[in-house]
Amino acid sequence: MWRRLCSALRRLRGSPAAVFAGGGRLPAAMERAVVRCVPSEPKLSLRFVLPDGSARHMQRDQAESLGRALSRIATNAAKGRAKTGKKNKKARAEDGPSGEAAAVAPAVRLFSRDGEEIAEEMPNSAAWQDGAVLQIGEVQYRVERNPPALTELQLPRSLLAGFPVCPKVSAEFAAPQYCLFRWYCEQRPAAGGVAAASGDGPTWLEMSAERVFTPSNALVGLRLKLQCTPGDGAQRYGLPREVESSGPVEAGPGACTFDSRHLYTKKVCGEGSVRIVSYNILADTYAQTEFSRTVLYPYCAPYALEIDYRQNLLKKELSGYSADLICLQEVDKSVFVDSLAPALDAFGLEGLFKIKEKQHEGLATFYRRDKFSLLTQHDIAFSEALLSDPLQKEFCDKLAKYPVVQEKVLQRSSVLQVSVLQSTTDPSRKICVANTHLYWHPKGGNIRLIQIAVALSHIRHIACDLYPSIPVIFCGDFNSIPSSGTYSFISSGGIAEDHEDWVSNGEEERCNMLLSHPFKLISACGEPAYTNYVGGFHGCLDYIFIDKNALDVEQVIPLPSHEEVTTHQALPSVSHPSDHIALICDLKWK
Repeated sequence: MWRRLCSALRRLRGSPAAVFAGGGRLPAAMERAVVRCVPSEPKLSLRFVLPDGSARHMQRDQAESLGRALSRIATNAAKGRAKTGKKNKKARAEDGPSGEAAAVAPAVRLFSRDGEEIAEEMPNSAAWQDGAVLQIGEVQYRVERNPPALTELQLPRSLLAGFPVCPKVSAEFAAPQYCLFRWYCEQRPAAGGVAAASGDGPTWLEMSAERVFTPSNALVGLRLKLQCTPGDGAQRYGLPREVESSGPVEAGPGACTFDSRHLYTKKVCGEGSVRIVSYNILADTYAQTEFSRTVLYPYCAPYALEIDYRQNLLKKELSGYSADLICLQEVDKSVFVDSLAPALDAFGLEGLFKIKEKQHEGLATFYRRDKFSLLTQHDIAFSEALLSDPLQKEFCDKLAKYPVVQEKVLQRSSVLQVSVLQSTTDPSRKICVANTHLYWHPKGGNIRLIQIAVALSHIRHIACDLYPSIPVIFCGDFNSIPSSGTYSFISSGGIAEDHEDWVSNGEEERCNMLLSHPFKLISACGEPAYTNYVGGFHGCLDYIFIDKNALDVEQVIPLPSHEEVTTHQALPSVSHPSDHIALICDLKWK
């Protein structure tokens, strides 16, 4: 790797520099001296290639004087000369047995971009500026301070024809949206089975210069390669890096349940409208168990439960909705970091994540960057809020009268994600976006009522106290059918203390409380026949609740037909990545 860096440093040249104070113009092309200097770190690093071809990587204290750093560079250069002299018999004969002449240190100086020599008393952190010129003997180097650099470049392990390939790009002093991308595919073997290759490796054919590449059916059986050059948006570019796919492009599943829905969402909503998606995407931690494969989803082909396969479908599905807001549940942390966040970032969406402390999955909210900016986040875990949030003290005191139920609530790891967003075009428009996933057990209606009471109390504080009159959008998997107490409480504004859900798990867990909240919330997508469809159950569990005083429903994107959902018996399937169905609607401000 060090040899490759050395070679790259020697190949890449800079632009002409300024005139030195004492002479003519610098050469049009110079070697590079790459400096990495971050205020939060005590040392800076300096990389360059000496005239003898040896690469140097130095670490120096930022507070150290420039003179000490230059002296060290001179010493390194002298050692390089000495080594070169020993290898050269003629030079050794001319210099004598001691070889001392070869070890004489060259003059080393640093000049500003204006050609002024920089005082040796100046600290390193201030001396090594972008555009400065380092001179070692007769050789000059253009200093590049904190140039764009890639720290990670990965391709998904599974590639399907017709599905977008979104690389994971991590960079320092750069941003993916400013990087340059070049996609290549292997050339197929020539007739007779002889590969058209140069040297020992395959021949690569350039396919695209976009950040996201969707391979066609013609590329099935071929591997992909990506070259990425990091950029910072200020016309500075770093060293390119390449990555090859671990396997070839494979055939896709054909028609998917979301294909027809994409016909309604080809374009992003216009000004004044917001498209929102709520979707339980089925966490890998639950899909990849023996119980899931044999009991929950025995009808689903095992490969279709694999996370790499399902991620292909999810990324195509979510990107095709052209959404402004996406609220996801059951998001594995690794899936968010390595897959969804990089993929949706490429489509203009910024992601936020809230993990369940006792689980490996949580909630994710994405918002379109050119429509919204993030003002504040107010995420909570229900159990922690009940124990420590002063806003919940009155409710917690009521709950303390029912210790069995209280203990059960405190054992749950459910969380609430709340983000306050501001319109980028109209700063007066702010919106409170809440996202949650309530307790799952069929007999847990009482627990869900308590969780939703905590959630609405927390949202009330944000939407009434912190940001008065801000509209609310509340998405999630509420694990509650339309006839449940939880649904009734959210949509009506109150729940009676004698509601049957207070005894959903028997008399031992009875807890009768009169609850209310101030919001006027309606289900934007109505009450579909089902949003969850598995072998042993189907029903409506997911909702997008909106503030009916501030928002109107412009359109609801139709759910897949029953025929599409049951093509492979139930969900998930080879054509649908989750056991839930995404809810999608377009809203407009009143």
